[in-house]
Amino acid sequence: MTKSRQEIHNNRPTSPHLSIYKPQISSVLSILHRLTGVALFFGLSTLVWWFVLWVFSKFNHYYIELSHHILFTILLFMVSLAWFYHFCTGIRHLIWDMGYGFSIKSINKSGLTAVVMSIIFTVIFWIYIKRGN
Repeated sequence: MTKSRQEIHNNRPTSPHLSIYKPQISSVLSILHRLTGVALFFGLSTLVWWFVLWVFSKFNHYYIELSHHILFTILLFMVSLAWFYHFCTGIRHLIWDMGYGFSIKSINKSGLTAVVMSIIFTVIFWIYIKRGN
C-alpha cells in the first residue's frame, strides 16, 4: 500500500522546538552579537545619512537642532552600546580562534566579562562625550 504525501508528512517526527531548551549564556550572547551587528548596520547607516543631509543642506541648523533631540541621543547611546558589546564579544571570538577559553567555566566568565566591559566602556565614552560639551 502506498502512502500519500500528506500521510508521510504527518507521520514524520518533529524536532524539539526552541521553547524546550534552557537558554545558555553562550547562546544568548551569540544571538545578541548577531543582533548588534544588524543594529550597527542600521544605526550607523542612519547616522551617515543624517551627516550627508547636513552637509548637502549647506550645514543647515535644523540638522544640528535635530541632534539635540532626546530620540537622537537615545539612538546614539544604543548604537554606542551595541558597538562596544559587539567589539567585546568580537575580541572574545578572536581569543576562541586562537584556541583558548573553551571550558564551560571560561566561556561563562568571558561572556560575563564582555557584557560588563561593554557597559563600562559605554559609560566611560558617554562621560567623555558629555564633558566635551
